[in-house]
Amino acid sequence: MPQMTDERVRAGFARQEDLSLLHEVSMKTAGVSRLEMCIQCGTCGGSCPSAADMDHTPRMLFAMLRAGIREEVLRSNTPWMCVACYHCVVRCPQEVHIADIMYTLKGMAIKEKLFVDSTAPDFSQTFVEMVETYGRSFEMGLASRHYLKHFPMRLPGMMPMGLGMLTKGRMAMTPNKIKNIDQLHNILERAKTLEMTS
Repeated sequence: MPQMTDERVRAGFARQEDLSLLHEVSMKTAGVSRLEMCIQCGTCGGSCPSAADMDHTPRMLFAMLRAGIREEVLRSNTPWMCVACYHCVVRCPQEVHIADIMYTLKGMAIKEKLFVDSTAPDFSQTFVEMVETYGRSFEMGLASRHYLKHFPMRLPGMMPMGLGMLTKGRMAMTPNKIKNIDQLHNILERAKTLEMTS
């Protein structure tokens, strides 16, 4: 994939500004994203503890959204590197909800199968399945499934830590459902219905 540069983004602007992708991401983001308010100051990237591992800074990603460069945005590793510390959100002078936008981009990349490496999307999907099934994360099942699929050779090295967590009561061998799980299922179904109608 060619490296995204300021020049390529400017070329996208010169071609014809297409704000449909920007508006789509903004509308799919929970609450009020304020994505349209980004002034390209770069404070987000300067505040981000994971910026060095991102192929594009959040500022660049938002410029790419404004330029309508859909596939490159959704293939970017930037949303997957976001640790949701919200430091960027706190420092943003325009109060753009950057971390929430990153969640939206992850969901879109999963739905459109436009991620480069399946490790993070698979982990995300497994986590969501656990929460939908039990109402909470099941660490033993989550870690086991993740490591068996992506890092099977690391499992033996993880055993001492896992045994320590089990013996100290920090991790359970079997999942426990929350009380009134049917209420959670009703909430999730309602959210899915609202998402489809919006």
